[in-house]
Amino acid sequence: MRIFKNKAFNKWVKGECLSDQSLFDAAQEVAEGKVEASLGQKVFKKRIALEGRGKSGGSRTIVAFQHGNHLFYIFGFAKNARATVKNKELKELQYLAKVYFALTDQQLDEAVKANKLFEVKDNER
Repeated sequence: MRIFKNKAFNKWVKGECLSDQSLFDAAQEVAEGKVEASLGQKVFKKRIALEGRGKSGGSRTIVAFQHGNHLFYIFGFAKNARATVKNKELKELQYLAKVYFALTDQQLDEAVKANKLFEVKDNER
């Protein structure tokens, strides 16, 4: 399983000071079925702890994940900024998940080279 973040999510992550390692670790939890909510069509809500605040005070991420495929971080928000995503946003995120799942490995590599997607690596290895 490869892990990616889209351009908008990557920009948001920098402002939240979330490390790629925390994203990698959270992705492993998603793969194990440890998510806060299933939002339908292989889109999930996953909490990520912020330094010194834990998961309950941390950030919320929306991920697209399909077993046997890759994981994509597609949206993020701070708990104090909003409670969840709106229905219209959810439909757009579900559509985006379908688009990402359809990409071949070659297309993913090209998207990374073009800075449209950013691959998340395990920094502990």
